[in-house]
Amino acid sequence: MRRKEKEQRLIPALERGLMILMELNRHHREMSFSELVKRVGYPQATSHRAVQTLEHMGFLRHNPVTGLYSLGVNVLRLGFEYVASLDVVQVGQPVIESLCDQTGCSSHIAIRDGRDAVYVARVGASNATIRRVSVGTRLPLHCTSLGRMLLADLSRKEFETLYPSGHLLNKEPGSPASRDDLWNLVQEDRQRGYVIADSYYHFGISSVVYPLYNYDGSMEGVISIMVPVHEVPPERRDQLKGQVAEAAATISAMLGYG
Repeated sequence: MRRKEKEQRLIPALERGLMILMELNRHHREMSFSELVKRVGYPQATSHRAVQTLEHMGFLRHNPVTGLYSLGVNVLRLGFEYVASLDVVQVGQPVIESLCDQTGCSSHIAIRDGRDAVYVARVGASNATIRRVSVGTRLPLHCTSLGRMLLADLSRKEFETLYPSGHLLNKEPGSPASRDDLWNLVQEDRQRGYVIADSYYHFGISSVVYPLYNYDGSMEGVISIMVPVHEVPPERRDQLKGQVAEAAATISAMLGYG
């Protein structure tokens, strides 16, 4: 078949959509709509319809804060092996940057290492008053709200193996002193699906914490924000919960969950 005849059989709308995806994939960064139009060289009106369609189908993700576009979850799902190899920090860093912009709160990703929560990604708010938490900081699981959420993925047998003693080293006022007290708190957190609590380590700081899951349904880590008040104000509670939950769902989906 001649080249011209092959081109006549092409579907222009599909070609435009795929070119947009290929352009984003080639440059590995977010782009504005005007930059995408310029790079693919298509008319603005038809490009706009293609972008809207791709976003609707989950192949493009629109950042409501910056207005920029990036590859969406469904692009990653097309290549399951790639999804399975993604690192939670690699996937989560741009998401917590956006979360920090939306909430005005410092945002973090932490994982469990033994009986410690380890911060592996962090974005500090411009007006943050607490700067002691940095990437690599380790805190005892039982003394932190994000640590309790990390424990929610364990069975009772795994939990008791992790904490063989009935008593916990209780360094911080208000943190659970016994293994059973901690287990009961963790089960409440598991059933609720998130944690909103004040910090035992930093007085006057509260956290909103949600779990992150990977492709096989196991907990990969947690995402949290630090709210610079002793108790999250009731008028902001639902909004902040929703923003952190959405960020957690985005990261989990990009790790193949669901």
